[in-house]
Amino acid sequence: MDLPLLTNWALTHPWPASAITAVAVLVLVGTAWLVTTTVRSWTWPPMPVIVASAGALVCTAYTADTSWRFAEHHLGMRNTTERLIMFAAAEVALLACALMARSNKTATATRTAAGTAGVPGVLVWVITGVQVIPAYSESGIVGGTVRAIIGPVMAGLLWHLAMGLEIRVARPDALSTGLPAMIGRELRERLLSYLGLATRDRTAEQITRDRASARAVRLASRTRLRPWGRNRLAAAVARSGAALDPEQRDRLMQELAARRSATELSTIPVASPWQAPAPAEVTVERVPEAPDEVYPALPAPVPAPPNTVPATARLLPFVCRRSIRQPAPVFAAAGAPTRTTVHAQVPLPDEQQVPVPEVPDEEEPEGDRDIPDPDPLIARARAEFGTEVPGVGRLKATYRIGQARAQRIRDALAEGST
Repeated sequence: MDLPLLTNWALTHPWPASAITAVAVLVLVGTAWLVTTTVRSWTWPPMPVIVASAGALVCTAYTADTSWRFAEHHLGMRNTTERLIMFAAAEVALLACALMARSNKTATATRTAAGTAGVPGVLVWVITGVQVIPAYSESGIVGGTVRAIIGPVMAGLLWHLAMGLEIRVARPDALSTGLPAMIGRELRERLLSYLGLATRDRTAEQITRDRASARAVRLASRTRLRPWGRNRLAAAVARSGAALDPEQRDRLMQELAARRSATELSTIPVASPWQAPAPAEVTVERVPEAPDEVYPALPAPVPAPPNTVPATARLLPFVCRRSIRQPAPVFAAAGAPTRTTVHAQVPLPDEQQVPVPEVPDEEEPEGDRDIPDPDPLIARARAEFGTEVPGVGRLKATYRIGQARAQRIRDALAEGST
């Protein structure tokens, strides 16, 4: 439909034209929103991986040009259709192996290892090596070298970086577990060890000092030195810095002593590892017995005081009175009866006889009054307790008597035991 006719139709039919325009605008806006959302939701790989992939694609296309010419000149593919289908077989296989190698490396990656590419990783380098042949066949030595390096070699290296760089960025300390990587690490370590660079965290000056110390030890261990040898020894000692650094000097002396006495190793007796170790001898030392400790003699027992009360005196009954409670703190013995008071009646001459009034004991039980003298319970208590002098509480509980009578029995037992 021509534009003038479409314009005339829109002018003659405004409502259908407006509806169609609105629907077209909505479709365009929805499509743009959908495309923007989809692009934003993609998880893009790191920028180094994208650049390496782009470079690998360009180098693969450079290799494809060489394969196109090689198929026509050396493989006899004159038909354009046949050549178009067949010439890029190696490039497609290289791309497929690179993608599969990346998948294997991602699947086998761990926290401490970067994973291995497996068989597809090996095939990438095999295909790269085969594609070098067409480059030299088409362009000779000079042109073939350029075609080989820029084409298959760079394509293989960039595909290798594209499939392994992302894992190395995520875990820089991860090591590859592939066979070529292991062989390369082993050869690198051996080369560094041979060059004396295996010890880490050493400056170039320290490496020079260590090498000079080793040279000085080697020259000083010889029995005879010619003038040129003595000059080399002096120069090695000066370079080692042993005169100014005590630690370097001690190390130099230890190494020299070990080298000079190395022949003594053949005469040092050592235990055979094929024999069972002999049991260790246990020596028991007899400890002299300590003499019996001489304890100081115990002091002589204090004799009992003499009985100052005459035998003819009549003893009054014991009176137990309770002390008045004070506002002071009450301890464990609070509330117990006070000290028993003994009232003795001493006979006086006839002219001095004074009658002593008897004080009734209000707290004494009725069973303790009018007790004959001597008390029959004294003999019973002596028979039961022997020389033991029980307490007043025990006597009260055993014979169910009062305080005064129990105290009297206890005093009798105590007097008899002495």
